[in-house]
Amino acid sequence: MSPQSEVERIFRQHRGRAVAAMIRFCGDIDVAEEVVQDAFLIASQRWPASGVPDAPERWIVATARRRAVDRFRRERTRGDRHDQAALVHAPPEPTEDGPVRDDRLRLIFTCCHPALSPAASVALTLRLLGGLTTTEIAAAFLVPEATMAQRIVRAKGKIRDARIPFRVPDDADLPDRLAAVLAVVYLVFNEGYDGHADQHLIRDDLCEEALRLAGLVAELMPDEPEAQGLFALLLFLVSRRPARLTERGDLVPLVEQDRRRWDGALVEQARSVLRAALRRDRPGPYQIQAAINAVHADAATAAETDWAQIVLLYDRLLACTGSAVVALNRAVAVAEVDGPLVGLALLSDLVDQLDGYGSFHAVRADLLRRAGRAADAVVAYDRAVERATNGAERRFLEMRRATVARAER
Repeated sequence: MSPQSEVERIFRQHRGRAVAAMIRFCGDIDVAEEVVQDAFLIASQRWPASGVPDAPERWIVATARRRAVDRFRRERTRGDRHDQAALVHAPPEPTEDGPVRDDRLRLIFTCCHPALSPAASVALTLRLLGGLTTTEIAAAFLVPEATMAQRIVRAKGKIRDARIPFRVPDDADLPDRLAAVLAVVYLVFNEGYDGHADQHLIRDDLCEEALRLAGLVAELMPDEPEAQGLFALLLFLVSRRPARLTERGDLVPLVEQDRRRWDGALVEQARSVLRAALRRDRPGPYQIQAAINAVHADAATAAETDWAQIVLLYDRLLACTGSAVVALNRAVAVAEVDGPLVGLALLSDLVDQLDGYGSFHAVRADLLRRAGRAADAVVAYDRAVERATNGAERRFLEMRRATVARAER
């Protein structure tokens, strides 16, 4: 790997940690992002000649800290920077007494403060912790880039103006923040597991970061079954990661994966965590999704999958969420039980809500293919390809379309 490529890899892997550390140091999100960006720019100039240091993350944070100190000293005579300049000479913050001390977890709780909308919380965390560009986040939310940029700027301003503290809340305040925190972790994982605006389907750094954060939240809140449910869900999904791509990087759908390549240790850990959550008898969406994945994991082959049980679980999940995407996934399960025509009938009720969603057209194309309607399937594949936001997904859909088109001829 070239030094420049190594800098890019380290940027992807460590940017979130560095930004979180600098926010804790300087108390300003924009300054933290700028000095970390400066540090990586310096690294891209120096490391090709000097080599990558043994501890690149510490090098980046130390360089960013020096940049912040220099910046505060230059501006300390300005009244509106007086408080920031004082930070340079302030004593270290007292150590927190809570069970978890992690700058990235603090950052998530800061971004998920009740003063911010859920959409703003998720977007800001993806930007700061996940290192996603505004373009990538806009694609994940299916909104224009300009809209997302404004949302992120407003969220930063609200944190600054409301002086929202950079810390994990007290125990009494944790439950009120849980739903937003879990949503953030889940969407960070989704961006890593089914990435947008990238040629690679999987971003291991985001998957691992989200899994680690889910484990920290579960540890922080052991009596909250939904926190355990999310952790179990991500463990199940990560266990399948080795089988999701071919050696060439092509997508392998769930029903075609070699289940011998699934990580059995992670599956067993996921089952254990899920059982502990379900014993509390307070089921929620993450626990139900984990249970659906447990049913898949229980089947040695795709043909042995208990689809009837999965349909029942999707019934419960749809009742909890009312989500059109859940309804789409339920239609897939129903089609496995009752046939593709029944699945297609269910999809007809979702067109208005999901027409812009590539997966809707991909599912419809597959059901049309299975129903013997090849010409209609080709049209649906075309629509799915147009809406695909990932190179690996697009290649998969194009190959399926070509296969159906050849069969039709």
